[in-house]
Order: sequence, then C-alpha cells, then structure tokens
Amino acid sequence: MLAAERGAAANTLAAYARDLAGAEDAIGDLVTADGAALASLGGVWADLAPSSLARKCSALRQFYGFLLDEGLRRDDPTPALPRPRTRRPLPRLLSHAEVERMLVRAEEEAATGQPAMVRMLALLELLYGSGLRATELVSLPLNAVPRDAPLLTVTGKGGQQRMVPVSTRARHVLSRWLAVRPQGGKLLFPSRAGTGHITRIRLFQLLRDLAVRAGIDPHKVSPHVLRHAFATHLLEGGADLRVLQTLLGHADIATTQIYTHVDSARLVALVNARHPLAVRGA
Repeated sequence: MLAAERGAAANTLAAYARDLAGAEDAIGDLVTADGAALASLGGVWADLAPSSLARKCSALRQFYGFLLDEGLRRDDPTPALPRPRTRRPLPRLLSHAEVERMLVRAEEEAATGQPAMVRMLALLELLYGSGLRATELVSLPLNAVPRDAPLLTVTGKGGQQRMVPVSTRARHVLSRWLAVRPQGGKLLFPSRAGTGHITRIRLFQLLRDLAVRAGIDPHKVSPHVLRHAFATHLLEGGADLRVLQTLLGHADIATTQIYTHVDSARLVALVNARHPLAVRGA
C-alpha cells in the first residue's frame, strides 16, 4: 500500500519494515496484538530517543489504520502506544566560512584533473548549491544534467519530481566531471563497479574526508548538513519561505519553517524594518 498508493521511497519502505519487524519481535503477531501488548512497548523502547520512539509509533498507527481499512481488524489498539513529546531539533549548521573552506579545498584538488577529485567537487557543488538530498544526488540519471535551461530535474521523496536551479559555477563543474566520467551507463555518479550509483554511505565518507583535509571537524559535516546550509544561507539572503519549500521539495511548509528558528534574528529585524506599524512608530 505504501509503495502502490502513496509512492513511498525505497528508504521509507525499508524504515517501516524495520520498525514493524522490531515491534513484532517484541510482542508477537501484530495483526492480533491488543492494547496491553502495544502498551508494553513503552518499556521495550524506554531507552530510545523521543524522535525514534515517535517514528516507531507512527509506523504502527499507519499499520493498524491499514488493517482497519482492509477489514482485517475491527478495533484500533494504538491509543495504548506511548506518546512521546518531541520538538523538532534545530539543524546542525556550517558557517559561510566553513563551506567556503571546503569548496576551496575541493577546487584545489579538482585542479589536478583526477576524476575522483573532480567528482568530489561536483558532488559538493550540487549539495550546497542546489540543496539536494543525499539519495536525490547519488541517484541522478545522466540525462538530468541541464543542457540549455539552468535547471536540474530531481526525483524526490515519493517519486515526486521538481526542478531545482543549477548555478553557472555548478554547471561548469558538471561539464568538467562529464569530461572525465567513466564512459557508459545512465547514471551521473556511477559506482566503481559501474553497476549502480555511489551509495549514500560513500557520499557521507567522501564529505567527511574532505572536511578533514579542509581543517573542519568531520563530525559537523554530512550531506544533510550541507542541505541545511543551502536553506539557511538562502533564507539569510532574503529568500521567500515558499520558494525555499519548493527548492527543498518539502510537501508541508511546516517542515521548511524550522529554518525561521535558525534565522530568527534576521526575521525580527525584517519585521521591525518593514512592518507598517514599525514604520509609524519611527
């Protein structure tokens, strides 16, 4: 149902499968489990972070909702599940200077012409310059590279496609990568074996290795941190929140609104400077 009706991504399907399998290992057959059995999961999951507990409970609620819709159960036992209170954590951030140090180091290494170094620069430019998710980036098909229009066609969560801008600088780097990229295949960033694309884990490793070479704490760096930097730095530059939602591929603007907390000082200054009542008060 998640795949056919909701178009859930492979990573989402795998996460739901793990959560449901873990719950079944703890309490037995989920189809016949009662409220008391679900309530006992609170003890089993007591050591989990609130966000992890919330995710597991969400998977179970959707599972039992499916059973009810299909007539496989007549009752919903999920009110017995633990209800963690969670606050969406603020994203880890890299400063403008730290991103610049990574870009400078990657450019210096790419100047050697080594394919691996040129690829690293292309990956970095697209992560920070277009705000792509790790999975979106590594799975880009070769035909997604823009030819005339400065836009990249990206397939995001749930198979939803969107267009994201590619800077002139990034397009130049992509051209350099295409010139040294191994021939054949339909993927922009093929794996060494050539049978698929580089993995998200490999991308994570490459970024942390680059951070070390750039003199930055590698624990601060990940593909998602660079996506956060893209969003935060755009917002600092005056980007509209709705535009940012479109660029990031967020289905719900509530997900995008976390960046208003990150850049709250600028937003307060904006209200004080632009709101009609602020002008009258002056």
